[in-house]
Amino acid sequence: MTPFSNSIVLGASGGIGAALAAAIEARGGKVARLARGRPDDHDALKVNYDEPASLAAAAEALAPHAPYDTILIATGLLHDDDWGPEKSWKMLAPDPLIRTFHVNVIGPMLAARALLPLLPRDRPARFAMLGARVGSISDNHLGGWYGYRAAKAALAQFARTLSIELKRTHEQLVVAALHPGTVDTALSEPFQANVPEGQLFSPEKSANHLLDVLGALTPADSGGHFDWAGKPIPA
Repeated sequence: MTPFSNSIVLGASGGIGAALAAAIEARGGKVARLARGRPDDHDALKVNYDEPASLAAAAEALAPHAPYDTILIATGLLHDDDWGPEKSWKMLAPDPLIRTFHVNVIGPMLAARALLPLLPRDRPARFAMLGARVGSISDNHLGGWYGYRAAKAALAQFARTLSIELKRTHEQLVVAALHPGTVDTALSEPFQANVPEGQLFSPEKSANHLLDVLGALTPADSGGHFDWAGKPIPA
């Protein structure tokens, strides 16, 4: 069976998630889309991290088509209409921090709880979430972006911890956090002026990079955090 023949993409209503779903289909695979809203041109099962029961309901609806060989969690939050990433500790506030952790860490963890039973135990499979280079503790030389950095660091730790447990029951499974690069989406739009020339990717380009990387990882790589070029990101 080729990689990505029967996949789930959560966060498929736009941006990288929609591009990942389209790229999988372009490679001949089938995709079940999960999204908070409906994509413009595809139906999707509605899920909401604020309503954990929606994740369980989606898993139940998808179960008749299991096993799936790939689950991709393509959700993330850096800023909202009312607040942006913190430039200083003086900007730290409860509500933005809670929301940042909820979308970037807690939501994917709850999605894992709901969707992991749809993966096979006796063949290769992949479970990946969108990480970020700024989640690296040892590579943090600029400071700032407190909530987002901390949330993505926590997500990388979740991937590592999950891989250790699942290795006991899913020996051929790869769990990974994947940094997509700086992608031309609403998440990065306010900060694109600082991106070096040639380093701003379209969602389509980033999606294909990520699929190439994920498809090349082996169980020995499980629990790792990798960038769009396949290079490990240090913890």
